[in-house]
Amino acid sequence: MKEELKNIVESLLFAYAEPISLKELNLALNNNYSSEEIECVINSLINEYRQNKRGIQIIKLENKYQMCTNKEYSSYIKNLLEPKRKKTLSQATLETLVIIAYKQPITKIEIENIRGVKCDKTIQTLLENNIIKEAGRLNKIGKPIIYKTTDEFLRILGIESLKELPSMSNYEKI
Repeated sequence: MKEELKNIVESLLFAYAEPISLKELNLALNNNYSSEEIECVINSLINEYRQNKRGIQIIKLENKYQMCTNKEYSSYIKNLLEPKRKKTLSQATLETLVIIAYKQPITKIEIENIRGVKCDKTIQTLLENNIIKEAGRLNKIGKPIIYKTTDEFLRILGIESLKELPSMSNYEKI
């Protein structure tokens, strides 16, 4: 039965294509398994892929799992999928992203107060690239939108959670 569960979980991770929690997996499995059993199966798949140097891997993002391609083969995938011209983020956009990453959830006004300049265009760029997202609204006058980083942000940096960001204690205060 464990082998069948492993095959089912593998197919669910592949088919879903987005990060999925143990709870969501268990719902798909009709609540027939504990979170511990599912996590054990996922860890078994992770180790199997790693030991066999497979082209795919399973990564953990916060408390969710996602099947994706192995970083080792990223250059081949980039050759296939990326347009010839790479899109880079401007210095202003990167500064805005750093502020959001370390101060989230944060409003546009708070970002502008830190940077000292308007940031409509930089926020729009980050939203279009799915690096940040709207995370609701503050219960204040005007109900300002609050922003936070996305799973794509974690994926780009190759980290599991925001806790892995470098400590700001070594840098100037934002």
